[in-house]
Amino acid sequence: MTAPFLKIEQLAQRFPSPDKGGDQLTVFENVNFGIEKGEFVCIIGHSGCGKSTIMNVLAGLGEASEGVVVMDGREVKGPSLDRGVVFQNYSLLPWLSALKNVTFAVRARHPGWSKEEVKAHSYKYLELVGLTGGAEHRKPSQLSGGMRQRVSIARAFAIQPKLLLLDEPFGALDALTRGSIQDELLRIWQGTDLTVFMITHDVDEAIYLADRVLLMTNGPYARVAESVEVGIPRPRSRDEIVEHPNYYKVRNHLVHFLARRSKELAGKEHASANGQPETVRFPDPQDEASERDEPVRPTLRAVNE
Repeated sequence: MTAPFLKIEQLAQRFPSPDKGGDQLTVFENVNFGIEKGEFVCIIGHSGCGKSTIMNVLAGLGEASEGVVVMDGREVKGPSLDRGVVFQNYSLLPWLSALKNVTFAVRARHPGWSKEEVKAHSYKYLELVGLTGGAEHRKPSQLSGGMRQRVSIARAFAIQPKLLLLDEPFGALDALTRGSIQDELLRIWQGTDLTVFMITHDVDEAIYLADRVLLMTNGPYARVAESVEVGIPRPRSRDEIVEHPNYYKVRNHLVHFLARRSKELAGKEHASANGQPETVRFPDPQDEASERDEPVRPTLRAVNE
């Protein structure tokens, strides 16, 4: 059995107690999971369970107390242009235009390219996120929140990383803008073999975007307890996905975990848990029906007369 593209083993984060002789704070421990190349994985958990800390470790921006992260056969140590990061707060250079924010990153990735090559490559990715027609020459202060996030996404894709890390990138956006940029993200990602790891608090967003959803228990002593396979074919459309027979099965499972089981599974008594998270998958109704030799009943829909 081949190793996954991204492998996280026995990851833990502990902080010393502010009081002498006090117990140290264990945010999470025994975190184990793998992500295959080209897979889109979301992670969900309540505030304080350590999701952002895990992402910082994956990005090389932080160091875990214990454990190891291996990407493409090499241990992750420090930041690298093989890993692109999109934060919730955009993290753009305010004195540069949208285009120059992207070219700054592309020049770092391809120092041997000419000025024209860098500009053309950067402009291509701004076009992919729909940010042209003069907007590419505006500074971040002259752009809306949604446009700033488009610049961040274009910059991350333009350096052509092996792993894209998204830290609640749509959390500060209104619903319409969020949906539009989610669609742009999927459209660009589906044309690549890029691996994506994303933090979100939005269950519906996770189902729409992800191949799998990792569920974390509450902290302290948090861990990744389950890996839920979404199992809804791609490409997905926002209006049709809710009609898939598995949509509400997956959604109800995620909501139930966050509302109840994340707390029930939390605590130091579970700190000895080992190995990979439990895999949760829901059979395709077509397969279930064929096994019973029964016709699939059509999904009931409400209609207005």
